[in-house]
Amino acid sequence: MGNLKSILKHFARYRRAVVIGIASLLVVDGLQLLIPRVIKEAVDNLTAGTATGGGLAVNGLTIAVFAAVIAAFRFVWRYLIIGTSRHIEEDIRNEIFGHLLRLSSRYFAKTKTGDLMAHATNDLNAVRMACGFGLVAMTDAVILGFASIGFMLALNVKLTLLALIPMPIIAFFTLKAGKLLHLRFERVQETFSDLMEGVRESIAGVRVVKAYVQEEHQEERLSGFGQRYIRRNVELVRIWGAFFPFVMLMSSMSVVIVIFIGGRQVMLGTISTGDLVAFMSYLGILTWPMMAMGWVVNVLQRGSASMGRINRILESTPEIADSEGAVDLDVVRGEIEFRNVTFRYEDDAAPALSDVTFVVPAGSTLGVLGRTGSGKSTICNLLVRVFETEEGQVLLDGHAVNELSLRTVRKAFGYVPQDTFLFSDTIAENIRFGAPDATDDDIRCAAETAGILSEIEEFSEGMETLVGERGVTLSGGQRQRIAIARAIVAAPSAIILDDALSSVDTATEEVIQRGLSTVLHGRTSIIVSHRISSFSGADNIIVLDDGRIIERGTHQELLAVGGLYADIYERQLLEQEMDDSDAVQT
Repeated sequence: MGNLKSILKHFARYRRAVVIGIASLLVVDGLQLLIPRVIKEAVDNLTAGTATGGGLAVNGLTIAVFAAVIAAFRFVWRYLIIGTSRHIEEDIRNEIFGHLLRLSSRYFAKTKTGDLMAHATNDLNAVRMACGFGLVAMTDAVILGFASIGFMLALNVKLTLLALIPMPIIAFFTLKAGKLLHLRFERVQETFSDLMEGVRESIAGVRVVKAYVQEEHQEERLSGFGQRYIRRNVELVRIWGAFFPFVMLMSSMSVVIVIFIGGRQVMLGTISTGDLVAFMSYLGILTWPMMAMGWVVNVLQRGSASMGRINRILESTPEIADSEGAVDLDVVRGEIEFRNVTFRYEDDAAPALSDVTFVVPAGSTLGVLGRTGSGKSTICNLLVRVFETEEGQVLLDGHAVNELSLRTVRKAFGYVPQDTFLFSDTIAENIRFGAPDATDDDIRCAAETAGILSEIEEFSEGMETLVGERGVTLSGGQRQRIAIARAIVAAPSAIILDDALSSVDTATEEVIQRGLSTVLHGRTSIIVSHRISSFSGADNIIVLDDGRIIERGTHQELLAVGGLYADIYERQLLEQEMDDSDAVQT
């Protein structure tokens, strides 16, 4: 019931259209109920021998007018009620998407994409059907049902009571079937989520599938998902498929009763032939409400089950949100401070950062070096509030970041993460994503700074080149440089490069660094890298190991210490000399 209430609240915005639509539906139902009365009059006149050509013409014209008005108002209710259901579908879809954008990274780490895709497709369709045809069928079941019974009672009470004998059986069967339909539809939707996730993974990982020659295995895996989905649907259809035939059987029993008992009453003169014909017409009208009763149960059960699944998303609370009284900063200078920060990704996991403390003065550059898993990316994630600190504080311009508005914090940083993501759009639009108002000149300038402009101009479509899903048509280095250009065009107060040059060679890295030197001048920057060459312009460098800062200082100071930094530097220098030697020999 709670799920249905959450559906009904969406009708408030469109109550005028719904009211007019239902009023039009009532007009249609009312006129349908009057047509048998006209037919009764014509039949009685014919059997009594009092019919005239003019009278029959009036009867026929009356039915034709009724039919024309019914057609017009049927269009109105379909346009308004079904149209409203489409608008509600759009509203819920936008609400889901908007809420997903506010949810934290942990939610997506624990939720399958296939589930979310199922919510945005099958579940929304089920809710739309409940809001549209479900409302229509429910109105018809109540209005046409009770009104038909009322007209039948007016014609003959005894015959009506006998004709309605199957009704309690239908009501009992409907209640029982409704519970089973709800349960089995839930199972269908859960299986559909698994199927969608399987398809998504196979398509997203198609290159890995081909590389390991696992096409046949993936086909068998998806076939398994498909078969389970079919089985669940067949289990649902067994109940739903039995429902309508049973309702029709009970309706036919009513017809048998009316023909047998009503026919005898006509023969005995208790009722007229016109009464019997009108009675049969009303019984025919009553058949739809009897069927609609079951259809309503199915549609509303599906809509309720689907809305429940959608509500579970909407009720998920973002772990990271603006605190009460969150501060907006008009100007961000870019001073960054980590003060005794400790962080774990899971409560029972080892700390990703342990008692980390450092200060980055506004306008300066900090280099962050460390082995894989040492906590470099965690520092970046805490800065832009992808995750929240557990112990200690992260400060921006002297304010704890969790006391600032999310918009202030995230607008302050141009963040280029390790895992570069490009949209399936043109190169220009991917760069412009960082600043939607950026001009074409701004985009070209940012691309040139990122060292990618010359390569873009070599493409036949230039900036209008489509990069494919996740930038699949570009190399890793090209994707990284476009992501850097995206951060540059946003003109942030601070820039974070999280191993953003890992996919480019040292020569290209030097070109990019020369371009970035102008952009980074006077702007706070944090450069995370496994290459010491990336820190050539760094004012200070910290070295992480197992989530702790084990060394800090300038390049020369760290070399003098002779610790991990110096060891990595010597190894990378040796590797570079060997590469240069191989290049000369080649």
